[in-house]
Amino acid sequence: MSISIIGCGIIGATIAYELSRWQSLSVRESNEYTIDVYDACHKPASAATGAALGVLMGIISQKVKGRAWNLRRDSIRRYQTLIPELERATGAKIPTNSQGIIKLLSAEDDLIKWTQLVSTRTEQEWQLELWNARKVVTQLPQIDRRFTGTAAYSPQDLQVDPVALTEALVAAAQLNGVNFHFDRSIESITADRPQSCDLLTPDLPIITSDWTIVTAGLGSTSLLSPHAAIDIQPVLGQALQIRLPKPLGNPDFQPVIVSEDVNIVPSGNDYWVGATVEFPVDGVVTAQLECLERLKQIAIATCPDLAQGEIIRTWQGLRPRPNQRPAPVIDRVGANKRILVATGHYRNGILLAPATARIIGDMLLVNGENSQ
Repeated sequence: MSISIIGCGIIGATIAYELSRWQSLSVRESNEYTIDVYDACHKPASAATGAALGVLMGIISQKVKGRAWNLRRDSIRRYQTLIPELERATGAKIPTNSQGIIKLLSAEDDLIKWTQLVSTRTEQEWQLELWNARKVVTQLPQIDRRFTGTAAYSPQDLQVDPVALTEALVAAAQLNGVNFHFDRSIESITADRPQSCDLLTPDLPIITSDWTIVTAGLGSTSLLSPHAAIDIQPVLGQALQIRLPKPLGNPDFQPVIVSEDVNIVPSGNDYWVGATVEFPVDGVVTAQLECLERLKQIAIATCPDLAQGEIIRTWQGLRPRPNQRPAPVIDRVGANKRILVATGHYRNGILLAPATARIIGDMLLVNGENSQ
């Protein structure tokens, strides 16, 4: 059986790695298969993944049931084993912040709703706490001392370097026999035959595959247009990196801080600050300098000593957001149902990658058994 994956951001790389584990786990003992991953860029994580901050808001999310919660829950569980598993396999260190996420609640936040969420998470056997202002400024002395509100603390949520994670997934998948093809564009997919799909490229013969998985983010719309009307729209995100002489506050407790939907991510003496949500205007997405300045001002208002730092880098990226349907899109498309799509994760691509890979794997297993 041959499987082709189009796109090597975090979603494509995670699917490739998880599928590559099938043989070692004896999931498909009777069926030899190959996995090929194609990406138009020259290296993995070159698009939306490379611009992400890697803040995994699972437990602290207000989602408590249904698909949205299940995806978050399953991914956080898998991350607990996935990161050490990849580090053992590749020998690479994946930068990770496992000290949790602190969300500063505003006066507009419903404390009753947050109290109920803490109770729900306890019933679900997850940790979530509400801190009063005194505890916040005691535990996080970098916070503005005038803070008088409440905060939610999720010690089991985490942050991971998206590029390092994706590169480790690729390396581990290669060790398991996956073939990666960079600088390789796929122009279209045909699925006229019941047992396979054909991938068309500008410079190579037709690539025939038993199964095709589209994880191409913003490129998914054109690839899937003959088979399904899946409209993926770009939403711009911007971020900046501030360097200080030393870490803020307690160097032994450096969680991610979220204030007014802005993430402050510690990384040694550096702090990543992001990200904006900038929608297209008349179909055009243009970075707004005032949005980047707003990020900076919110970060400084939250942690005043950030004003003493130097901005050493700014960056931006386009997030793939499904138009008029929930994110993400994980489905079967095409007349022969041999095209699978996992795209449009919007702001949660890093968070939801493991659960997405599991769903795609289940689809392949079910469809593979039915087709034999």
